[in-house]
Amino acid sequence: MAATVRRQRPRRLACWALMTVLLADLLALSDTLAVMSVDLGSESMKVAIVKPGVPMEIVLNKESRRKTPVTVTLKENERFFGDSAASMAIKNPKATLRYFQHLLGKQENNPHVALYRARFPEHELGFDPQRQTVYFQISPQLQFSPEEVLSMLLNYSRSLAEDFAEQPIKDAVITVPAFFNQAERRAVLQAARMAGLKVLQLINDNTATALSYGVFRRKDINSTAQNIMFYDMGAGSTVCTIVTYQTVKTKDAGMQPQLQIRGVGFDRTLGGLEMELRLREHLAGIFNEQRKGERAKDVRENPRAMAKLLREANRLKTILSANADHMAQIEGLMDDVDFKAKVTRAEFEELCADLFERVPGPVQQALQSAEMKLDEIEQVILVGGATRVPKVQEVLLKAVGKEELGKNINADEAAAMGAVYQAAALSKAFKVKPFVVRDAAIYPILVEFTREVEEEPGVRSLKHNKRVLFCRMGPYPQRKVITFNRYNHDFNFHINYGDLSFLGPEDLRVFGSQNLTTVKLKGVGESFKRYPDYESKGIKAHFNLDESGVLSLDRVESVFETLVEDSPEEESTLTKLGNTISSLFGGGTTQDTKENGTDTVQEEEEGPAEGSKAEPGEQAEPREEAEAPTEDTSPPPPPESKGDAAPEGEKATEKDNGEKPEAQKPSEKGEAGAEGVPPAPEEEKQQKPARKQRMVEEIGVELVVLDLPDLHQDELARSAQKLQDLTLRDLEKQEREKAANSLEAFIFETQDKLYQPEYQEVSTEEQREDISGRLHATSTWLEDEGFGATTVMLKEKLAELRKLCQGLFFRVEERKKWPERLSALDNLLNHSSMFLTGARLIPEMDQIFTEVEMTTLEKVINETWAWKNATVAEQAKLPATEKPVLLSKDVEAKMMALDREVQYLLNKAKFAKPRPRPKDKNGTRAEPPLNASASDQGDKVIPPAGQTEDAKPISEPEQETRSEPADSEPLELGGPAAESEQKEQPTGQKPTLKNDEL
Repeated sequence: MAATVRRQRPRRLACWALMTVLLADLLALSDTLAVMSVDLGSESMKVAIVKPGVPMEIVLNKESRRKTPVTVTLKENERFFGDSAASMAIKNPKATLRYFQHLLGKQENNPHVALYRARFPEHELGFDPQRQTVYFQISPQLQFSPEEVLSMLLNYSRSLAEDFAEQPIKDAVITVPAFFNQAERRAVLQAARMAGLKVLQLINDNTATALSYGVFRRKDINSTAQNIMFYDMGAGSTVCTIVTYQTVKTKDAGMQPQLQIRGVGFDRTLGGLEMELRLREHLAGIFNEQRKGERAKDVRENPRAMAKLLREANRLKTILSANADHMAQIEGLMDDVDFKAKVTRAEFEELCADLFERVPGPVQQALQSAEMKLDEIEQVILVGGATRVPKVQEVLLKAVGKEELGKNINADEAAAMGAVYQAAALSKAFKVKPFVVRDAAIYPILVEFTREVEEEPGVRSLKHNKRVLFCRMGPYPQRKVITFNRYNHDFNFHINYGDLSFLGPEDLRVFGSQNLTTVKLKGVGESFKRYPDYESKGIKAHFNLDESGVLSLDRVESVFETLVEDSPEEESTLTKLGNTISSLFGGGTTQDTKENGTDTVQEEEEGPAEGSKAEPGEQAEPREEAEAPTEDTSPPPPPESKGDAAPEGEKATEKDNGEKPEAQKPSEKGEAGAEGVPPAPEEEKQQKPARKQRMVEEIGVELVVLDLPDLHQDELARSAQKLQDLTLRDLEKQEREKAANSLEAFIFETQDKLYQPEYQEVSTEEQREDISGRLHATSTWLEDEGFGATTVMLKEKLAELRKLCQGLFFRVEERKKWPERLSALDNLLNHSSMFLTGARLIPEMDQIFTEVEMTTLEKVINETWAWKNATVAEQAKLPATEKPVLLSKDVEAKMMALDREVQYLLNKAKFAKPRPRPKDKNGTRAEPPLNASASDQGDKVIPPAGQTEDAKPISEPEQETRSEPADSEPLELGGPAAESEQKEQPTGQKPTLKNDEL
């Protein structure tokens, strides 16, 4: 019995600990209930939100459009975003930045930087020697990196979402192209951090589109795998994705739908922008040809004219998708010369012939990476605005060999809707139906290191080793552990990209550095000196490829083990509690290799590491207690047995709970400790084998980033502060403009009102002249000195004018309200008097109101009549230019007081029970009076046999008595109809009241 108690107490404590953890999770809920997603395209962005009562809604911008141009205009004293910035592109093309995402995460020698310069020569790009990147040089005072410009746009998108949701928003999911590498993804995260956004996840735009497609077709997904191809051609790039949909069994929610990214192919420069640039070049050539004899300048040298041509090329491309030809025309293109030219679809297709030849390329890449054939693809669905070009659809349909292309998805908003669904799923404030998402890493990542080997006696040489960490198209998020077994001193290793042979030579140049990080370990030798009697289990490096596809090195540990003799007394209650909680969350203590769900790559192995689990949740490594320096485990199985990790964890948990040792058979575990007779303490000591004690010491890590150095914390803070100052400046400017507009509008409106009859009636000529003079003086000041006035000065001027005109406006407003308020008061008095009269006519035996109640109502009615007559009479004596004594608020107060008394009596009548009727000696009711009206007799209901009419409950009135507004007709109780019936009855007869009259 003692053994049972000793075993269960830690469990009870563990339950309390579990409840504490769950409570902490509940208290850690987000402060805001709304989340947002930003589908960040090359040309435009879509913002979506989820908030209580508004599931998955696209945010409208200030122009009430569902998509916003990704454009920012930066001037010395103001900024413009979206449509306002797009309209500024022609007036100030140098300060208007577009397609700046193409520069994220790229150094100055990247081909995309040169391509950007060629496409947009009006922008001056500076060079940052520290990071080897470029920045926009708007003026000597204005310099912004691409990350800072993106941060401004993200902050603007958040302001749109907050205005739409009417509450602050911090949590967001942002879409990025699937082909973004580590440097590009980190750049987006840094931009979001500058904007103050908490990024729940960077989701690939093709994955977000696939999620949106699956969420709205959940019922069509079953255990049979369905392979769908999404062909997404946007403004800047093209991505082809193969997705497999099917239901899978999950640990928590049972059978749930799942999407798995099987294959991805892409073309970084194939998109609608390149088509528009070719059209622009064609139009520029036509314009130069038209002006050839005038010896005019080349239109390509005029940035404003080229901006006009690009806008016209965008419009022309859209129209030619539905028409065979169209007339391109621009008024005042350059030097006040108009431009007009006819362009046919055939000419457009000829200009972009080489682009259309590249359309099948991403399809072949996707099939190759997925190791699938076109026969296995059930449907090809078009996504992105550029897929509306007929020639693109024609070439793609021929390439995939299908009867038709799927267009049953919103090509513009699918990614935004899928991303906001993922945001709701990741947020703690919402609960959505589970949809398993298994994304895939496009670029493989490996670990490289060099060690000394002795191939021959006395001959030592260096051997370079490579171990695949995350393979191509491997699922993520995922954690992996690499173990270095043959190092007992400080050493370095490198994290690089793996085999990128699937990229072409040009794509490899655009990709940038293939070296990610050099890891320098410090303290390895010291850890070996601290534990000379322990057996080394290697240096373990823990890697994490998170939900955003960003790689990180969590920690590096030096692990040692030794055998120690165990006894029940050595294990404290706190240790038992810790082990019990560990078993609740992690299923017991196991070897690192099995905890991580992947085969640990040993130093001597030459093959790549492979995942041992299929599910992403199982591949992820369970967290370990970093604070605990030791770890107790039961004896491990033989090294060659790989399948005993789970039983080992179970044995460890059962042993910690005080059950029988491992010598038991597996079938006897759990039952023997609870039902069998516990052995004597001496026998238990003899049977308990020696246990392994593990010592884990964290190793110092120094990371040297090789692909693109991240911004230091100081630089990041300075950039965030700079952007915040710009935002505050914009807000102050908006506030000042609002104050100036309000002052100007008040002046114009008041000057107009002074000549209206209703205002002239309540004011004297001197009053109007005084107000008009003050208005004119303020208007003159606003024109002469208003441009330099502060917001406070403008608000003070407006407050002075409002105070001056307050009495005039008050008199006019009161006179407008008098007729309606007095009419409502008269109606309420009349109906209250009728109700009181009817109440007093009720016979004494049926009376439900007391004399005090009726007297109180009569007193209120009389006082209200007296107040109304006296106040109206007094107001009639006052001139219209004086402050009125008849106030609408006083009328409303009197009405509320009277209505309160009437409603009290009405509610009492509604719930009152009828008094029992007297019976004659024979036990029958008296006949109704001979002169009773036919309507009264017709209202009687004959009770069933054996039940007298007195036992019949009161029937509900046809219309419930309720409180009516003061200006509406209240329910008539004892009205004219009731009075006429009462007059017809002879004296001495009691009146019969209908149910709807009570």
